[in-house]
Amino acid sequence: MRHVMIAVPAPADPFWLGLPYWLVGAVLILALFGAFQVYYWVGRKLGERMYDSRIGVKLGRERIAKIEHVVERWGALAVYGCFWVPMLRHTLPWVAGALRVSYPWYVVASALGCLTWAPIWWFGLTALVWGWLELAARSPVTAAVVAVLAVAGVAWLVMRRRRKKRTAEENALAS
Repeated sequence: MRHVMIAVPAPADPFWLGLPYWLVGAVLILALFGAFQVYYWVGRKLGERMYDSRIGVKLGRERIAKIEHVVERWGALAVYGCFWVPMLRHTLPWVAGALRVSYPWYVVASALGCLTWAPIWWFGLTALVWGWLELAARSPVTAAVVAVLAVAGVAWLVMRRRRKKRTAEENALAS
């Protein structure tokens, strides 16, 4: 009888660098929390100079203004919400620092975000990778088809998004 792998490794078994699965997840959560604190303090230190920094120029003044509006409207709650929005996750904390959002509330919101968002991605992404590896062990052809379909789906979404953006820009210019 063939041994079937589980979708997620056993929590106490060595997973990465000899550390158990749960500990690697906890370290990743702490690292994300630490990164959010760095983002806040760099944004607080930069303040208005954030617009002229390399990151600020790359993001664009208009995009930063939109993020500022979200932070001004929602405050620390926006920090929690930014975990669930891909582009905001690493830009909003800088703006929160520049706008001097209350640091105690920022810490609470970023801690709650790390504790809710990171485990979902940690377990979900690990289950997806292990599941695909199990599929590849059983049927390499099926695994290849699934990988090609996933890449094609992402490419289609990116192209669709760019097309919508281009259409919106053309309509704005025409007005």
